[in-house]
Amino acid sequence: MTFPSTRDRPDLRELLAFYADAGVDEPLSEEPIDRFAEAIPKKQEPSRAAHPTAAESPGTSEQNPGYGRVERNAPTASVRPSPASATVPDEAQAGLARELASKAATLEELREAVASFDGCNLKFTAKNTVFADGNPQARLMLIGEAPGRDEDIEGRPFVGRSGQLLDKILTAIGLDRTSVYIANVIPWRPPGNRTPTPHETQICRPFIERQIELVNPQVLVHLGGASAKTLLDTSEGILRLRGNWRSYTTASGTVIPAMPTLHPAYLLRTPNHKKLAWRDFLEVKMKLHSLAG
Repeated sequence: MTFPSTRDRPDLRELLAFYADAGVDEPLSEEPIDRFAEAIPKKQEPSRAAHPTAAESPGTSEQNPGYGRVERNAPTASVRPSPASATVPDEAQAGLARELASKAATLEELREAVASFDGCNLKFTAKNTVFADGNPQARLMLIGEAPGRDEDIEGRPFVGRSGQLLDKILTAIGLDRTSVYIANVIPWRPPGNRTPTPHETQICRPFIERQIELVNPQVLVHLGGASAKTLLDTSEGILRLRGNWRSYTTASGTVIPAMPTLHPAYLLRTPNHKKLAWRDFLEVKMKLHSLAG
């Protein structure tokens, strides 16, 4: 067997830089896992044809194939315990989230409820709970999907590169963080910036729904497809959704006009689509102006 030379092996610094660019900035476990030790081959059972038992005669296999039978005096194979896996929140945790959210009478009470909730695994890999930023009395509320690395560190939504672009967009329509309210569907960063699972999204959904109800904005903006699909209950892609007014109805029955648009992180990767987002925010500006009159 020919092993690669030292020159052909990737430099450790290059490998770490690759992981950092991919969003992997911390381990999920304090102890390393020996994957080779887990790869234990299963023992093959001897063929019955080659070693028939005394109790089994020809023709018996079709009538009684022997499923679940334990041979007497047969050695018992040792069972290797599987490593403990992370607990997946069940429907009881989703119900608890709904209960806690419904009991919150103010945004501060809701913030405390979210911070105390342990029913979503994302909380245990995140550094901070990212609740919201901006003005709770704002007429415009913007909702993204989940915090990223910078947001997790600072504990505020949209403070990284995508947040800086969002600030520029808001400035272009005469707004800033003192005149809008910003939140996410999920208040904890998924490890490695991975996409939240549908189960994680549904666990956290009652909190953002109650947050919208308490803020009671005149206009909603869904930043990205994940926010729009979750809160508008649609399966359409964001390129089909964007630019078209939808309606969001709160639990109390209040109907709020909602504009789905492209996520700032997507615009950083696809700058030629910034013109589409600009059209969407001009629509938002005109909607706010019409509602003010």
